[in-house]
Amino acid sequence: MSITDVLSADDIAAALQECQDPDTFEPQKFFQTSGLSKMSASQVKDVFRFIDNDQSGYLDEEELKFFLQKFESGARELTESETKSLMAAADNDGDGKIGADEFQEMVHS
Repeated sequence: MSITDVLSADDIAAALQECQDPDTFEPQKFFQTSGLSKMSASQVKDVFRFIDNDQSGYLDEEELKFFLQKFESGARELTESETKSLMAAADNDGDGKIGADEFQEMVHS
């Protein structure tokens, strides 16, 4: 599966353009521009599985660092503060990782 199987390449490019500079990544803005927030819960969970590098069922900070690169290989890494902010926005149970349900809730919040 490629991310462009479910999201438009143009929408992804626009979303990445908005956060190309360090410390400009805003999750809700990214989800809106990329079209992720308009997807069904099951589609968002499909995208989650694509982002989950080790297929553990969770995203940890190391995987979140490369979040943008899952949308386009040449995209930048998230900064440490962006990574921690993204984790804090989604990790509802405080276990230090984001599950598929938590990810879907964050995307649709």
